[in-house]
This record gives sequence, C-alpha cells and structure tokens, in this order.
Amino acid sequence: MLSRRLAVLKAYRTETSDAEVRLSSNELPYDPPPHLREKALRKLSEVSFGRYPDPAALELREAVAEFFGVAPENILLGNGSDELIYYLSMGVGELGDALLVPVPTFPMYEVSADALGRPKILVELDQSFDLNLQDILKALSERKTAMAFYSYPNNPTGNLFSRDRIESVRDRGIFTVVDEAYYHYCGETFLRDALSREDTVVLRTLSKIGLAGLRVGILIGKESIIAELNKLRLPFNITYPSQVIASVMLREGKDFIEDSVGKVIRERERLKREMEAVGVEVFPSKANFLLFRTPFEAKALHGELLRRGVLVRDMSYMPRLERCLRVSVGKPEENDRFLEALYDSLKALSP
Repeated sequence: MLSRRLAVLKAYRTETSDAEVRLSSNELPYDPPPHLREKALRKLSEVSFGRYPDPAALELREAVAEFFGVAPENILLGNGSDELIYYLSMGVGELGDALLVPVPTFPMYEVSADALGRPKILVELDQSFDLNLQDILKALSERKTAMAFYSYPNNPTGNLFSRDRIESVRDRGIFTVVDEAYYHYCGETFLRDALSREDTVVLRTLSKIGLAGLRVGILIGKESIIAELNKLRLPFNITYPSQVIASVMLREGKDFIEDSVGKVIRERERLKREMEAVGVEVFPSKANFLLFRTPFEAKALHGELLRRGVLVRDMSYMPRLERCLRVSVGKPEENDRFLEALYDSLKALSP
C-alpha cells in the first residue's frame, strides 16, 4: 500500500545523544538578554492559542525584510529551510527532471528529491572541497537537469564554493538555489542575483543566529518567483509563537545577534589554532563550525569525546570525509571543555 519510494528513502540523521556540552548542531550558543526574552514573552501572552496564526505571517515577513534589506514581496517563509527545500523540489522543473547536488553537503536536498521520486545527480567535490566543474558539466550533458542546490558556505565542509563555478553551471540553464544558512559568519551572498534574476534564489534561516527553536526558514527571490512558489505553501505554516518571538528578536535584538556572531567568529579562529596544536587536521571554515580529520576512526573518537561529556557530529559516513568529525563553535568555556576532551581522547586512542 505504501509508496515504493519509502523503501529507499533515508531519513535525515540527527544527533540526540545526551551530553553536558553539545556542539553537534551548529546552533548559536548564546541566549538573548533578559529584556528581549521578557518583551517576547509579553507579546506572546497576548496571543490567542485557540486561533489560527496569520496565514501570510505579514508582521514577521516585514521584520525579516527589514532585517535582510529586501521587500516583503521578495520573501517566502517556511517551517525551517527544510520546508522551503521541499517546495523548490516540487515546483522547479518537472518531476522527471534531475536535481544536481554536490556531495558531501546538507542531506535534506537528497531527502527532498527522494521523497518526490526525483532523479538526482550527485557529484563529489574535488580534493579542495570545491565544485568539480568538469564532472558536473559532464553529468549535465547526460541528463536533463532542472535545478542545483549549493550550501554556501557548505555544510559540513565549511568552505565557500567558487562563485564562478556556480555561475558556469547556472549558465547552462540550471535553476540555482544558494543556501546561505551560514551567511552571517562569512558575509558572502548571491542576494543581488536572487533579486534580479529568475533563475536564482537564496535561502536564509534564523536557526543559526539564535532562534533555532522557532523553525523559521526564509526564501528570497524575485517577486514573480516567490508568488508562484507560494502556491505550494501549506496554510498556517508559521506558528503564532514563532511569528511573535521572531518579530521581536529581529526588530529589537539586532545588536545581540551581531555581537554574538562576532564572538563565534573570534572563537572559531581560536578553536582552529588550538585544535591544530594538538595534532588534528582542521579545514578552513566560513561558518560556525569546524570540520576536522584525525588518524583514528571517527566513530571511536566520537565515543571517546562523548564519554568525556562532549557531543560533536560524526561525518565519516559522507563521501570524502573518512575519519572526519564536525564541531560547532560554542562559548569559550564550552570550547575549552571540548579541547581538553579532544586532547584526552586522542591520547586514549594512541597506541
């Protein structure tokens, strides 16, 4: 009775192990100041939980538009970026057209394609974790392809793909989705293209700047593109609490967000230096996490760290990431705890 697609569908993997220090999900480690929390809770107390939320989330769209410097008509909101990835996978091209996904990358691009039964073109990154343009162009010549997803910076590798390579693929008539979930940690963007072209959109999220629990994803594009994709949007997809709290935080918490992001960037560079000092290979990152490789099996090191109360993400199941783990940048004290656990774990695994 169930679809045959489910037999081959792989669910998105999350890390739920209990630990005192959780550095596995790329969240912002800082909490909003009390006055912002109190303001959001006061506004939330005015909400009638028995009523549906504003289906257009107009107040939140206006706050998001102001925060990112675009018009509300250029924005489509989703229950996390995951929902927006589904809409793009449903709405761009025909279901028989392939989706291009460079790997390793954020798994939801593949999950969405598989859920819809759409063909995928998976092309491994090169040795520098950049787009393998030659292999991509060869694959495009062999199969009709509608759309490409690019995590920018890429999760889990942390680097920015070469812009000219993305543009070269787009020039072949490929609708281009640039997922800028980590935009605040690098400042590099395709936003101008998204606002001026009909073959490019940008994804943003509030999850990496302190509001992961609200599940607010943002799709930015030309008004005509947003209007068409909005036809796919499920009604009332952004809850009242998310609309209210996010509006307050974006309008009155900008200083908190900018200050917190700055702290993470500084800690990212310190953490990289100190990790390298204990003998692991750390890859450059423009995001709020670091990918690193050790001589030991990732599963073994992951277990040693967890025994010491620190949770990171085992990424070794992905292509090109043998013996690799990913650590989110936390508060200084959390990072110190991780560094101590890393040193002790490496020592425990050494012969």
